[in-house]
Amino acid sequence: MAFKRRFTPRRKFCRFCADKDLPLNYKRADILRDFITERGKIIARRITGTCAFHQRALTREIKRSRQMALLVFTSTHASDVKKKSTL
Repeated sequence: MAFKRRFTPRRKFCRFCADKDLPLNYKRADILRDFITERGKIIARRITGTCAFHQRALTREIKRSRQMALLVFTSTHASDVKKKSTL
């Protein structure tokens, strides 16, 4: 009887630990967009692979960026959804 080898996923690594020159601040919205979904939710660290230290910093910077209106809170507003459903 032959045993199938299971796929072992590659170990995820923290982008910010690997590249020390990669800035993590609220002004770099292009970097922060990689860590939020199309709905505007922050992606969990088990999915992105960031370490706990950088995940906390990332969350803080995403929230700052939202307050400064560099990132959106959600992709669509409730009023837009209602208009589409009534058409």
